[in-house]
Amino acid sequence: MRKFLSSIIILICILSISVKAQKAGAPFGVNLAGAEFGKIGTDHYGYPTTAELDYFKSKGLTLFRLPFKWERLQPELNGALDAKELKSMKTFVDEAAKRNLLVILDMHNYARRHVGDSTHIINNGVITAAQVADAWQKIATEFKSYKNIWAYGLMNEPYNMPSKMAWFDIAQVIINSVRKIDTKTPILVGGDFWSSASRWQELSGHLKDLKDPSNNLIFEAHVYFDEDASGSYKRSYEEEKAHINVGVDRVKPFVSWLKENNKRGFVGEYGIPDNDDRWLPILEKTLTYLKENGVNGTYWAAGPRWGKYILSVEPRAGVDRPQMPSLSKFTHADVVSKKVK
Repeated sequence: MRKFLSSIIILICILSISVKAQKAGAPFGVNLAGAEFGKIGTDHYGYPTTAELDYFKSKGLTLFRLPFKWERLQPELNGALDAKELKSMKTFVDEAAKRNLLVILDMHNYARRHVGDSTHIINNGVITAAQVADAWQKIATEFKSYKNIWAYGLMNEPYNMPSKMAWFDIAQVIINSVRKIDTKTPILVGGDFWSSASRWQELSGHLKDLKDPSNNLIFEAHVYFDEDASGSYKRSYEEEKAHINVGVDRVKPFVSWLKENNKRGFVGEYGIPDNDDRWLPILEKTLTYLKENGVNGTYWAAGPRWGKYILSVEPRAGVDRPQMPSLSKFTHADVVSKKVK
């Protein structure tokens, strides 16, 4: 009888875990910044550590957006990927895989590339879409066999592009190039105008017409809660004209667009200062709205080089940052219907 009861208990536990797994949607996580820091040719940058993976996993966060610089990973246009940088990137992804953690490879270049002392917008006379597509094709070649790459993040925050269709055209070239190599890994397409969630419909709505042979695109928006939505938080809570619904108000246009167009979405950056607890309810209400609408995200930011950056959730002297208890409440988005809430 005892063996029978034990078997029943084990079966119930398995079924309970299975039900929970079915209810859980895409994971939430954090940006682990550092590889995109510093000028090219300097050592003022670095990759995240295994201690950070372990720490955030202990908080229930299992998705890590890894920003990197195109110029550092591929020093020469159309050239080989830098062996040292590629090894560092693969080491991080391997360590994440050992821990059953997921990684987004995020080209953190704002639709630009530095050439000498100048910076040039892609497809605007100096740097071509084909050249950034070449880089992504080589990245896909190196990482297509990894099972824990959650997505290829084509480009962080394009802005001030020469035309409304400029980023669309670049993204389509990259998508076509990646799919020649990797037909399975999801592709993340950031929105125009710093990937603004609040202005998504007017400035990035046309991205719905991008074509992916694998039908596996995810669209990426960003949101901050200070008055200009920059994430600078230079002034006080009152001076930034903050209110409890500011985050929901700003992400709602993006979420509505996803539902109306039957698209998948992700919020790659959001963050609040550590110096005023009144920001915490805004963060939690925003993440609750995203979670209930099936949209996951990654907090900006953590990483070993932030110092006293007020948005950082990197623990200091082993102590959690004030934002961490709020973030740890949100581990997965819900699996929901297409109806907009």
